[in-house]
Amino acid sequence: MKTILLLVGAALVSVVTSSVWAQKYPFKPIRLIVPFAPGGGTDILSRVIAVPVSESLGQPVVVDSRPGAGGAVGAEITVRAEPDGYTLIMVSSSYAATGAYRKLSYDPVKDIQPIILIGTTGLVFVVHPSVPAKNVKEFIDLAKASPGKLNYGSVGIGSVTHLSLELFKLNAKVNLVHVPYKGGGPALAAVVAGEVELTSISMVPTFPHLRAGRLRALAITGAKRSPLLPDVPSVSETVPGYQVVHWYGMWGPKGMPKNIVARWNKEVAKVLLAKEMKNRMKAEGLEAGGGPPEQLLNIIRPDVEKWRRVIKEAKIEREG
Repeated sequence: MKTILLLVGAALVSVVTSSVWAQKYPFKPIRLIVPFAPGGGTDILSRVIAVPVSESLGQPVVVDSRPGAGGAVGAEITVRAEPDGYTLIMVSSSYAATGAYRKLSYDPVKDIQPIILIGTTGLVFVVHPSVPAKNVKEFIDLAKASPGKLNYGSVGIGSVTHLSLELFKLNAKVNLVHVPYKGGGPALAAVVAGEVELTSISMVPTFPHLRAGRLRALAITGAKRSPLLPDVPSVSETVPGYQVVHWYGMWGPKGMPKNIVARWNKEVAKVLLAKEMKNRMKAEGLEAGGGPPEQLLNIIRPDVEKWRRVIKEAKIEREG
């Protein structure tokens, strides 16, 4: 009986402590982990959002870069953190790709607490100007005429760019050779230099090359055309059913108090819906999110499932 009472007492203390944390939250700085090197889209969005949220919460939101293993290092730190709202993470669609490709010690869907979807966009298929294909159909015809002779660059094995083009290979029934690079910059530079013929990458860094004629855009991976590239069709206009959404979102450790999750969702949504932020995101081809936590969960779960299917069908050996 004494043991039972001690256990009940401990449980009550835990509940009360959690409740007190939630009521007084926040009473110390908050760590927002970025699982990639500084300078990328995830890092930039984190810093833009951290400033106004810090002011609103009355505590600093400190951006903490923890790159490695395709984002898995930062994700695992967050999953293992105390679920008290003082350790959160900003991720991109790479999170789902990494979750499918790597054998992780945590479940990328079940072991997290989604907070908010930040925004969505598409990747863009770009080729070197010397490639004699002006659109996706012509590129498919070219690839089928020379199987195994065309190369595509990615930002690394198991990345969104890698898996998005493996999905394209499966759907279009073409044989392309994968050449992995260490990041989006080197992959883009490789296409500009003519080392590889094709890559699938975010829109913003491609604009200067497109304007200068150093690259040619074939298609957007989203379900519809982008206002930033209105003359560039979606891949699905040629390959029905093909779609890859590039997204950004924020989550925390599983078990966070509901009112802290709701507080963060509200504060970040307020930033996203501000006119200045909406204009900034629109200029970068991002459609703002800002819905309930379930909105993020509903994009992560099918993404992980899709990439696991692609990895299996493309016979890609998983890492870890």
